[in-house]
Amino acid sequence: MFLILIRRELLDNLMTFRFAAAVVIMLLLVVANTVVLIKDYEGRLADYNTAVKNHRQELRLENKTYSDGMLSFWGTIIVDRPPNPLSIFNTGLDKRLGNEIRVSHIFTPTIWDANKHAADNPYFNILTSIDIVLIFQGILSLLALTFAYDAIAGEYEHGTLRLVLSHPVRRGSILFAKYIGAMVCLFVPLLMSLLLMLILLTTSATASLSTDDFLRIGGIVLTSLIYLSLFYLIGMLISAITRRTSTALILSMFVWGFLVLVYPNLILTAVDTAPQADPEPAAYHQIKRIWDELERKREQFLRNDPVPGEGWGFGVVNSEGHDFIFSGGEDKPSRLLYYTYVGSEFETIDEKSESQVPHAQNFYGFIGPLTVNTVERTWLIRKPALETIYVEPANRGRMLLKLSPAGLYDAATEAWAGTDLNGIQDFFRAAQRHRQAVVNHFYDEKIFASRQWFSSDQGAVDWDTLPQFSFQRSDIGINAKRALPDLFLLLMMNVFLFIAIFLVFIKSEV
Repeated sequence: MFLILIRRELLDNLMTFRFAAAVVIMLLLVVANTVVLIKDYEGRLADYNTAVKNHRQELRLENKTYSDGMLSFWGTIIVDRPPNPLSIFNTGLDKRLGNEIRVSHIFTPTIWDANKHAADNPYFNILTSIDIVLIFQGILSLLALTFAYDAIAGEYEHGTLRLVLSHPVRRGSILFAKYIGAMVCLFVPLLMSLLLMLILLTTSATASLSTDDFLRIGGIVLTSLIYLSLFYLIGMLISAITRRTSTALILSMFVWGFLVLVYPNLILTAVDTAPQADPEPAAYHQIKRIWDELERKREQFLRNDPVPGEGWGFGVVNSEGHDFIFSGGEDKPSRLLYYTYVGSEFETIDEKSESQVPHAQNFYGFIGPLTVNTVERTWLIRKPALETIYVEPANRGRMLLKLSPAGLYDAATEAWAGTDLNGIQDFFRAAQRHRQAVVNHFYDEKIFASRQWFSSDQGAVDWDTLPQFSFQRSDIGINAKRALPDLFLLLMMNVFLFIAIFLVFIKSEV
């Protein structure tokens, strides 16, 4: 009897106009938007490849000494973040945050210090801002409610529920049959559109997907099904309570509009998720004291040097341009609290200056490690300060968004795709590890105290001898771990809704 009920629900849904409309709408929207998104990804990938090539050329052609490439925030050792191919599903933060960062021993690179490769086309961005998950988030939820609003109320109005219950069948079986029949019908347009999308992706010459990527896509599909199920159950609950299809339809549209459109936008406008305008005053002064301590040690070293009265260039390099600048972050809080060098001028060493070279090497051998140590000390203060400025406001808005199923769905699919904040942070953690590898190389090879630190008269620096940067996105296990909490909440909402529907239905009179 249960299989007969499922077959009946399947036929009832498959023969309706809304099923045909759901298939056509999903195919048109997903396929057309996939073509645009692939083109956008290809453009971003081309920008990335161009940036990597240009940065390598600039490093080799314009920097003859180590100090040229390492000193100042505007140094030219730059690592680039590749675009994520799964941003086609959920763009997340992949396009919004910076994708190139400078690596230097004088500061710790963070996501907040990054720049972007190139200015995007604002007109093209209007189209590419609609990713696949956004279509699923709006259209799938709406389709689920249109399939559910008359699932029970329609049976009441037409009197068919009384006829079905006249047979030896349990009410729980009727609910399960309706749920399974409708979910199978809703899964068809979802599956067809995804298959066509994957065909377009796999035939693209640039969008290369790994085995892990296909597993991540599987996670996005699973999350989409649970999200779809949630809205179908919301519609069923409304249908069971109202008993009238017209009332159920109006309430369903109201609920959809509030949960999908109104509430997320209300949170974004009502909650202050923007970074603070000014850095933490306490952190600012703490870090300033640490750098002032370095400045005092530098001055003391120069006073005790065997050649007192000389500048810290020792007549070998142009010391007029060398200085420490304290960045307080007035225009950009991310540049909170670190010193930079400016004006690293290269000069050829003549015979007159040759006797001063050992003094210069001794000084740079002292100030280089001291600077690295100071950066490490300031990072312990700068990191939590940046978290307060940037992450905490964003997390407040994110938590409130998760009170809506649409917010949970967006967060879970971002985690699967790796376009959430954690996924983007993975790149900058790799950049920090790369910086540490470069610093360790400097220690091992005694580069701070070498002649090539400030002079290329005996040969320019071979930058290929430095550790090379590499970045791999997190594996599928980490993506699943990040998506699991939101996925679990969506699943629990499904369970609670089904229990509520069952309790309402078994107690209702036919």
